[in-house]
Amino acid sequence: MPETAVILGAGVGGLSTATALRDLLPEPSRIVLIDESFQGALGLSLPWLLRGWRTRDEILVAPTEKMLPGIEMVQATVEAIDPAGRTVRTSIGTLSCDALVVALGAVLDTAAVPGLDEAIAAGVAGHFYTVEAAAHAHDLLRDFTSGRIAFLVTSMPYKCPAAPYEGAMLAADLLVETGVREQVAIDVHTPEPFPMPVAGSDVGAGVIEMLHGKQIGFHPDRRVEHVDPAGRRILFDDGQYADFDLLIAVPPHRPPAPVAAAGFSPAGWIPVNPHSLATDVEGVWALGDVTTIDLPIGKPLPKAAVFAKGQAAVVAAGVTRYLGHPAPEQSFDGVGNCFLEAGGHLAAQGAGDFYHPGGPQIIMSEPSVELHHAKAREEADWLARWNPGVTGATGETEDQ
Repeated sequence: MPETAVILGAGVGGLSTATALRDLLPEPSRIVLIDESFQGALGLSLPWLLRGWRTRDEILVAPTEKMLPGIEMVQATVEAIDPAGRTVRTSIGTLSCDALVVALGAVLDTAAVPGLDEAIAAGVAGHFYTVEAAAHAHDLLRDFTSGRIAFLVTSMPYKCPAAPYEGAMLAADLLVETGVREQVAIDVHTPEPFPMPVAGSDVGAGVIEMLHGKQIGFHPDRRVEHVDPAGRRILFDDGQYADFDLLIAVPPHRPPAPVAAAGFSPAGWIPVNPHSLATDVEGVWALGDVTTIDLPIGKPLPKAAVFAKGQAAVVAAGVTRYLGHPAPEQSFDGVGNCFLEAGGHLAAQGAGDFYHPGGPQIIMSEPSVELHHAKAREEADWLARWNPGVTGATGETEDQ
């Protein structure tokens, strides 16, 4: 019987692992990729959709069998995972395997904040962590003419540590374009002590300076208790509150239900070896946003697509060796970067070694047009890989 490797999730990590594994595993070994929809978008495109520099159709990718030769695509919902038995129950049946890779990402849970769903339904709140939500948030911002906009980080961890801050600056940029910026106050509220805390206080201070340069208020150590949609007010756990006319939230993130139920950890996220991405269960790996990796400073590695991409080759090689085939020894080194859009077609970038024994060594560059173009090229490469021949985003943004 041929060996079977099953990959759960066709996001950045899952797609990258599947293609790398197909290059390593000999035929007739089976590679099965399971996903609920086989449709998605790079997270770095969503702030541009919020800004209005992208449309929904320009950033969506929908891989087909032609793009994944030698990989069995199974469209189904993952309902339960038995890590020890390496068995997965889905909405269309149960599948056993010799090696299992979990790349199911994180789930957004707006209902975890009392009142947030009601505020979204009332049209006074939104978020930009999915394609549809980012398009809706753009409409809300485009139609906004005066008052106060609050960007709210509801809890940690969350995907892309830069997102709430670049979202606020891109919102300010859009309001300049619509001619109402002087009539609008913008504030960011977060439970963090400073922006992007894993990157260090110097990086955080630099981001605060960028926000202040855009006349955006920054309010740290604020933990939301509930949202009052009728009164348009955010209530925090220390009794303080913040009024808003429009709320843009970073929704709470949680592990997918079947992952949490599988018992990898009390918190539900999957702890992995920081270098091999192997779990404590033999024959099971995990990568990307569904994992938790503790850094030497005691904080977790941020959830970001750049890490999922870097981890994919390591996981593919590990699975191949586990199944008894030759593959290069690879180790994930914790090196990564994150773009931070500042508006005006300028972007900064935080880059460095997150695994440094003394704590992450991250350098934040000054915003530049060149880095904005670098982000656009990264997006264009991903779109060209999974949407060949589809006209859409060219890697540039308007007015360039």
